[in-house]
Amino acid sequence: MSDTSSRRAIVTALANQKGGVGKSTTAINLSAAMALQGLRCLLVDLDPQGNATSGMGIDRGSITTSIYDVLLKEIPIEDAIEASSVKNLFVVPATIDLAGAEIELVPAFSREGRLRGALTEVTDSYDVVMIDCPPSLGLLTVNALTAADEVLIPIQCEYYALEGLTQLLSNVERIRRSLNPTLSVEGVVLTMYDARTNLSKDVAAQVRNHFGDRTYRTVIPRSVRISEAPSYGEPIEAFDPMTRGAIAYRELGREFRRRHGLD
Repeated sequence: MSDTSSRRAIVTALANQKGGVGKSTTAINLSAAMALQGLRCLLVDLDPQGNATSGMGIDRGSITTSIYDVLLKEIPIEDAIEASSVKNLFVVPATIDLAGAEIELVPAFSREGRLRGALTEVTDSYDVVMIDCPPSLGLLTVNALTAADEVLIPIQCEYYALEGLTQLLSNVERIRRSLNPTLSVEGVVLTMYDARTNLSKDVAAQVRNHFGDRTYRTVIPRSVRISEAPSYGEPIEAFDPMTRGAIAYRELGREFRRRHGLD
């Protein structure tokens, strides 16, 4: 495990305004894989749907302090952090209250920097902070991109996979110019890959041609077991560690660590 005392965490926002691309699934399973590999990880659920929260087995009805309280009431983020069932993995949960945050943040002072300010209190305590963004480009996603060092984009190997990416990339550029000059697109992860279909192969080739080395070598296969795991409140690594999906996320975790010098 790396030494968290000498440096701050890498803060990575998982973003794609298209829904259903495996964003929350990747946030959960990549965080869990790296936590089980010895890194101390914090998963911040910034999506009002709360999939990363429920997918980690946290009962949304029993949450007393959530990311909503951190952003709108400026409660210290430490008060919202919950331990998960996975060693080394901690979660800042989301509740349905977050659905109103887009509107409530509009008149707020320093509205784009609320998450960045909150995270400065805890980044010295973790190796990696993963932020699961909502599938939109509103103020919550702007908060995530303002707080992050980098963006990781999950892209599903389906029709229209690249649709909307131009808008996302232009928003990243806009935030880099106005709010976060060090923000970068760290990489792209291919999800829901089906090696039996030409479509998956064609999309993968398109993405690799467009993003080059920023595309992760590891691809995440389409998998029923990956889809089932969230209903049990477990990452795939805990739910079925020998499945192809668990093996792929473990390898993705190793690749992420190598890219960031976290080995």
